[in-house]
Amino acid sequence: MAGIAVDAMPVTWVVHFLAIAGAVMVLVWNIHFRGGFAWESSNKSLIFNLHPVLMLIGLIIIGGEAIISYRSLPLKKEWKKLIHLVLHAIALILGIIGITAAFKYHNESSIANLYSIHSWMGIGVIVLYGTQWLYGFVIFFFPGGSLALRAESLPWHVLFGLFVYVLAVSTATLGFLEKLTFLEASGLAKYGSEAFLVNFTVIVTVLYGAFVIISALARRPPAEDDSGYTAIEG
Repeated sequence: MAGIAVDAMPVTWVVHFLAIAGAVMVLVWNIHFRGGFAWESSNKSLIFNLHPVLMLIGLIIIGGEAIISYRSLPLKKEWKKLIHLVLHAIALILGIIGITAAFKYHNESSIANLYSIHSWMGIGVIVLYGTQWLYGFVIFFFPGGSLALRAESLPWHVLFGLFVYVLAVSTATLGFLEKLTFLEASGLAKYGSEAFLVNFTVIVTVLYGAFVIISALARRPPAEDDSGYTAIEG
């Protein structure tokens, strides 16, 4: 696929920097301000704290790194393909665990499930993400489709993958907003350090998603621009 007139490699460096920043910020929020994590606890909030961390680091950050792996890694195509597949699998697994943590928190706290647009979109994203991964595995990895089927599928695989990723970033943004609104309604200072941290984490998340998309569409080095089917890129 032809890229936009921007070199991909410098953009991927920005992606990596934002990935580190976003991961650190969400960990600081949930460890320093929210008290840490637990799968079993009388303090049910510790169970919920797993949700934003796993969704951001898993589905958004690792998922974003998977998308740009063909642009950012100086490796042979076969290795990039495998790394792309594995990173997306890790992102999907962490996303599923993160959603399970949210359900567990709600169920053990007697809170209704699936009542907000964030939760609706979250379920939709994880289903679409899983469908995209399974299709990519079967068509591009094992058992693998014909050359004609792969060539025909690739543009749609890329487009659908980017669409799902944009939905994932949008859903994460809604989730941060929803949680911060609940916290402020419970007395959290609107202009306090925790509120600012959450808002800046959202900004970093959105910027990260934007640079992932730019990286995916950017121009690869000429030596890597093969003709025909080259890789999974969505």
